[in-house]
Amino acid sequence: MLSRDELREHLVYSRIAGDVATSRENNLDHYSSLANGDPYYMLGLTFDQPWSYRDILALMAKSAGVVSDPDHRWGQDTIDPDLTIDAIDAMAERVAAVLARQSPRIMFATGHPTGLLAIHMPLARLCAERGALLMTPAEGWTYAGSNFGRPRRIRYLEDIAMLDDRGGFVHTHDAAPMRHMLAECDGDAPDLVIADHGWAGAAGEAGVPTVSFADSNDPGLFVGEAEGKIDVVVPLDDNVLPRYYAPLTARLVTQVSQAL
Repeated sequence: MLSRDELREHLVYSRIAGDVATSRENNLDHYSSLANGDPYYMLGLTFDQPWSYRDILALMAKSAGVVSDPDHRWGQDTIDPDLTIDAIDAMAERVAAVLARQSPRIMFATGHPTGLLAIHMPLARLCAERGALLMTPAEGWTYAGSNFGRPRRIRYLEDIAMLDDRGGFVHTHDAAPMRHMLAECDGDAPDLVIADHGWAGAAGEAGVPTVSFADSNDPGLFVGEAEGKIDVVVPLDDNVLPRYYAPLTARLVTQVSQAL
C-alpha cells in the first residue's frame, strides 16, 4: 500500500483528484440544475431544505475541493486529493464496522462499469471473504429507463449490480433499479449499500446505510451526505482508466482489513 503522500501524488498524476478532467462549466451547470430541482441530478434523493446554487457550490468546495470562487466560471476545476483520501479512510471504517457483525448483508452497485467497477470488485471480494452475504435481488428485471425508452435490465458481475443494454454494461444515473432491488428484499434490507450515482441515492433515500463515490459534477450525493442520508461520499473523477484506481483501492481494502 502506498503511503498517504505517495497516494496523494498518484491521485494528482492520474487526475483522479487535483486538476480533474471534469470542466468548471460542466460542474456549475450541474450545480445549477440541482438547485432548480432537476430530478436527473438529484440521483433518487429528496432534500429536507432548499439548496441554492451558491449553497451547493460552497458545499462542493468544502466536501470535494472544487474552486470556491463563484466568479470562476470556466476552465479548470479541482478535487482536493486530501479530501479523497480522508473519505476513503472514513469509508473503510464504515465498511469494517458492518463486516464486524455476524453475517452482514451488503449490496454493491455501480453506474460506472468502465471506471468505478475496478474499485467495487476487490472490495466486494473482501466483503465476501469476511463473511458478508452479497445480496443480488432483482437480477434480470427490465425497465424502459431514461435511455429513450430502450429496455435495460439489471445484471450482476461478481455480485455487483449494473445495467445491461443489449449485452453491454452501461453508464447510468437512474435510481429506479435500486428502488426495485430494495423492494424485492421484502423488508430484509441490506446492512450496507456500496454504490454510486442513482444506485446510492435511492438507497440513501430509503434509509439504508450507504457509502458512495461521486465526481465533482454529481453534487446530489454530497447534498445527501450533508443531510445525513448518505454516510460517506468519496470525491474523485469517476471515469479515468480503471488501472489508475488500483492504489486507491488498495488503501481502501487494506484499511478495512486492518480495522477488523
